[in-house]
Amino acid sequence: MHGASLFTELSLVVVIGSLIAYLMHRYKQPLIIGHILTGVIVGPTFLNLIHDESAFGVFGSIGVALLLFIIGLELNIKVFSKLGNAVVATTAVQVTAITLLGMFVSNLLGFHGTEAFIIGLSLALSSTIIIVKILNDKKETSRLYAQIAIGVLILQDIIATAGKIFLSAAGGDDSSVMSIIFLLGRGIAVSGGLYLASKKLLPKLTKELENSKELLLLFALGWGLGFATLFEKVGFSIEIGALFAGLSMAVLPFSHEVGARLKPLRDFFIVIFFISLGHSLVPGELLKTIFPALILSLVVLVLKPFAVMATMGASGYTKRASFKTAIALGQVSEFSLVFLFSAVSYGLASDRAKSVVTLVALISFAASTYMMKYDDELFNAIEHRLKFFERKVTKLEQKSALQHYPVVLLGYRKGGAEFIRTFKKMKKRFVVVDYDPEVIEMLERQTLNLLYGDVTDPEMMEELQLDKAKL
Repeated sequence: MHGASLFTELSLVVVIGSLIAYLMHRYKQPLIIGHILTGVIVGPTFLNLIHDESAFGVFGSIGVALLLFIIGLELNIKVFSKLGNAVVATTAVQVTAITLLGMFVSNLLGFHGTEAFIIGLSLALSSTIIIVKILNDKKETSRLYAQIAIGVLILQDIIATAGKIFLSAAGGDDSSVMSIIFLLGRGIAVSGGLYLASKKLLPKLTKELENSKELLLLFALGWGLGFATLFEKVGFSIEIGALFAGLSMAVLPFSHEVGARLKPLRDFFIVIFFISLGHSLVPGELLKTIFPALILSLVVLVLKPFAVMATMGASGYTKRASFKTAIALGQVSEFSLVFLFSAVSYGLASDRAKSVVTLVALISFAASTYMMKYDDELFNAIEHRLKFFERKVTKLEQKSALQHYPVVLLGYRKGGAEFIRTFKKMKKRFVVVDYDPEVIEMLERQTLNLLYGDVTDPEMMEELQLDKAKL
């Protein structure tokens, strides 16, 4: 009976979810908003269809793990590591600034002491699921701004883990500096084991796995979900475990095939995750805290992107890359809600604080989804006001001093190699323009003239002096 009940609940939720998704698609609205809206409709306030909440929570966790695992498969760790300085600087400035600003604003709204600090830190964290899902839908996970944003999310996850220890210690549990040391030790041990397994075990299995597509799929699922669980057991999150598991398999020849086969499965479970998120929202309770939530939402949607843009601009990135990274990070994390719920259970925060941050999360999820979808249009509309966030000499220009070239190749993929061979035979000076970090790394090894840039950036195109190019 329990199995039949769960099957019925899931079937009804999927039917309603598909109808709402159809309407969102027809009227060109983000599907994520439709999934969350489905959760609200099937939740206790309206239809009250979900009774086995734990099962839906498990389905959602599987979706989260698969999403991050596939992202890890598609990342190039060598390119990713080159962005380390930008990632560390952006994370440090953004988390510190928003935590302090959040504390200050929280004090004005009647929250004090540890509770204000917890709210501030919750505002500083960004949503891994929202960001990665939208980047994946836009097929921009390999873009410069996307890789910086994902790097920031990884560091934020480590900060959030430290925050969990702080809550436990402040709540009276037997925790101290030794807990942090043991956590780091376990993290290093598990990461080291994952690295050794990927270097020693995976290469030996490559031939057998490639010969059986069914075995390949099952092995990849076991690898990704297994390490996600292991990381969670030692004190980290499912997200970071799944991402690292994907990164460990990214160098293998069958990684792209694994990602392609897992995507339909990922899409189903991630939809369930967003529906579960919507199900947990109670509109009547949230509306009681609308004023403080709107004020704190401005911190998340305006001041957080400002901190990111200022840091990346000072580091030498173009205003377009800084703006798109900032927009991507402009929301509260789903982990912020877990963080607040834990604080309430330890007596360190009130139910009012939990309701306020929950509503901030909902507002920022909706707003950032639209902002990320239309980030190029937003940038074009306010580009002239963003000069403050860009150095006169940016990282793009440092990579390749701009001068006019007789031949300009816009984009390397799909035929670029053949063009380059021809240009070399012609003995013509040429430059390659691309916005894919993996391509840039490959071209750098060939010591070619290159520009890490986006052809939709009018200023960069003007500086290329295309009017002087012959081809």
